[in-house]
Amino acid sequence: MASADHVRLGRAQGFMQVCHGKAAPLRRLRPGDRVAYYSPSSQFGGKDKRQAFTALGRVLERPPYAFEMGGGFVPFRRDVAWQEACEAPIQPLLDRLEFSRGQKSWGHLLRFGLFEISAQDMNLIAQAMGVAAGG
Repeated sequence: MASADHVRLGRAQGFMQVCHGKAAPLRRLRPGDRVAYYSPSSQFGGKDKRQAFTALGRVLERPPYAFEMGGGFVPFRRDVAWQEACEAPIQPLLDRLEFSRGQKSWGHLLRFGLFEISAQDMNLIAQAMGVAAGG
């Protein structure tokens, strides 16, 4: 989960960051794993309700690495091959996604930053974003 402006930066530069730059979650990923970003808002700290999947890609070989962003902030990143994809609002998918089906507080799970979802859910997200299943 990240604001759409942060996701846009990562897509443009070919990386992902999660959980305020922590390395441990990125180490759980393996090359070839598919990742999808959900953006609750357009800008970091924004009050708008974007509530959409905003990026889809595959994790590359390079292990997590530290990146100096300035001001003493050195988050860890992981390289990703981002796919051409359209944004997909989450609302029409909530009753079809396994991780959210029947959950009134579905947004709570997304706050963990990085969690595993089923291949079926990933395929559904990819399809909603205009990407072939398994792509």
